[in-house]
Amino acid sequence: MFAALTLTLLPLPHVPTPARLGAAKALPLLAKAATGHADQKSCFACHNQAPALMAHRTAVGRGFAASDTLFKAQIEHVVGFVGANRERYLKGQGTGGGVDTAGYLLFALEQAGHPADENTAAVAEYLLQAQADRDHWRTGSNRPPTEASSFATTALAVRAVKKWATPEQRERADKRVTAARGWLLKGRPADTEDRAFRLFGLKAAGAAETDIGAAAWELLKTQQHDGGWRQLDTMTPDAYATGTALVALREAGGLPADHPAYTRGVAFLLKGQRPDGSWHVKSRSKPFQPYYESGFPHEKDQFISAAATGWATTALLLTLPGR
Repeated sequence: MFAALTLTLLPLPHVPTPARLGAAKALPLLAKAATGHADQKSCFACHNQAPALMAHRTAVGRGFAASDTLFKAQIEHVVGFVGANRERYLKGQGTGGGVDTAGYLLFALEQAGHPADENTAAVAEYLLQAQADRDHWRTGSNRPPTEASSFATTALAVRAVKKWATPEQRERADKRVTAARGWLLKGRPADTEDRAFRLFGLKAAGAAETDIGAAAWELLKTQQHDGGWRQLDTMTPDAYATGTALVALREAGGLPADHPAYTRGVAFLLKGQRPDGSWHVKSRSKPFQPYYESGFPHEKDQFISAAATGWATTALLLTLPGR
């Protein structure tokens, strides 16, 4: 008789698609950008930390090795910053960057897998007190494109209070979300950042599918012939606008990854990726802080380029099958 054969089923290797290869090249740079900032600064950086953590979280969901060391270190840095300013958050005073920083900060903690605690409750309290007489959250910065859109500020704040509000804060949070949903429905976006985050915001605020679909179409129809999106109508397409548009359309608008518009956008990104794995986007924000090197390429364009690389990498990863 033949001896019984024991078969060990091995997982099939991931097919090295261009999107997977492109993401694999970018992820170490994004970790470097986030770590480089935390090594030099005590504050939280929207551009270097939030998009990098988003990309790494998406990568884990697509079969890449877990970034536990990165997540842990980033949580320690961000929580340390919040802890040092907790009383200011609880009093509704916030920190430099205002609501923009608070929204991105809680988004970063969400991506890193941090549980709710007294720090997240304090930042949520600040968001609930901030601009309480308004039906949305207005940006307090003028650092385009990441901190210059009230649609982005509102979308991030809605996402934050929905996730992080404590049971004691829930009633106020629900009222703010309902008001913000009405504002987002009436809003008239002026550029890609507005359109993308209006779509994110409507999804987070629980808008009707018809309204979400209309917002997705408003963003989709601004795609250019080369497959990219422009930050402004007067600019040429770039990786930041294209990455944010694709992620919004995929995650909030439900656009399939094999939709022709999505594949054209991915092709645009892959064509523009640098050999080192990054995307270079020129800054149009007036600097007001002392310049420093975080370790990410492109010198004085490194901060917008780091954010662009985070969004572009996430857009590539969203073409891959999830676990």
